[in-house]
Amino acid sequence: MDRVNRILHNPKYRECVEKNRKYEEERIFCRHDMSHFLDVARLSWIENLEKGLGIEKELIYAAALLHDCGRFRQYEDGTPHELAGAQLAEEILLDCGFEEPEREEILRAISGHREKKLAQEESLRGVLYRADKKSRPCFACPAEGACSWPPSKKNLLLKW
Repeated sequence: MDRVNRILHNPKYRECVEKNRKYEEERIFCRHDMSHFLDVARLSWIENLEKGLGIEKELIYAAALLHDCGRFRQYEDGTPHELAGAQLAEEILLDCGFEEPEREEILRAISGHREKKLAQEESLRGVLYRADKKSRPCFACPAEGACSWPPSKKNLLLKW
């Protein structure tokens, strides 16, 4: 997990996390912070183990830590955060020692993590998509009643 730990300490990554925090300081709904990133990583890893998918742990954690790193850009200029995240993640992954095929796989997962067509895919992309959706504790959220998500999307029961 050396390369994943390099992500955590990468100056560009830390800047992204801090910008997300500032933009979401007053947000009452789910935030795009380290707690969310780690929830997504751990849920992805659990699914990977339970289904025996064989996805490398560092790829899962790298994709999860970076999947929303571009959220601040969506606030700043309207760039979809999955696209901004993939752009920002490319340099971070390179700086942290990920090889080109690994970077490509992680960047595909980040840029596609909001695509519903991935819901059934048994890959890093599919695992990241599902974990991102399952990571939100709607059942314990004080803002659940004000949330615009339809009840069918909300996590009102524990599944994992």
